[in-house]
Amino acid sequence: MKSLTINASQRESVGKKSTKALRNAGQVPCVIYGGETVLHFAAPEIAFKNLVYTPDVHTVVIELDNGTKVNAILQDIQFHPVTDRILHIDFIEIFDDKPISVELPFKTTGNSKGVRNGGVLRFNLRRIKVKGLASKLPDVIEGDITELKIGNKLYVTDVASEDYAILHPDNTVVCQIKTSRNAVADDAEEEEEAAEATAEA
Repeated sequence: MKSLTINASQRESVGKKSTKALRNAGQVPCVIYGGETVLHFAAPEIAFKNLVYTPDVHTVVIELDNGTKVNAILQDIQFHPVTDRILHIDFIEIFDDKPISVELPFKTTGNSKGVRNGGVLRFNLRRIKVKGLASKLPDVIEGDITELKIGNKLYVTDVASEDYAILHPDNTVVCQIKTSRNAVADDAEEEEEAAEATAEA
């Protein structure tokens, strides 16, 4: 997984008054859980731009002004209901030997037979929840749809890997090829391709 570095300041005071003052100064109050102690810090709102406003998932290195570095991953984020400004972010500390649970983006590869015949690719999942060591997790999970015909489905078991465990039931559909008015039978295309191959021979 890709990693981002965020320079931050550790917070000594965590009351409502100090939190409001931080936000007024353009800072975002944050918390890191999962370690030996709960760590409170703050960083400029702009520092989170490449972490929050992207479909990608990143691990984060929090570099505090006292020299401390913490590896973490975003767990939860709160936005202002009117302005959409970031109000608060929760992180979970990650370790080399402890698996984490994250939702990774999914994308397809290949050119589906069903789509070529007029079918429509429909996504049931845009992100897949997995569990594994951060060092082994990919940036994105890919699924090959080349062989999918109209009516076929791609299941989470089709994108399984030894590097992570998928946290969905085995019968969960990731995407499928749905029929449309312009669709033609896959068998007809295969017969036509076979006939062309025979003629060329």
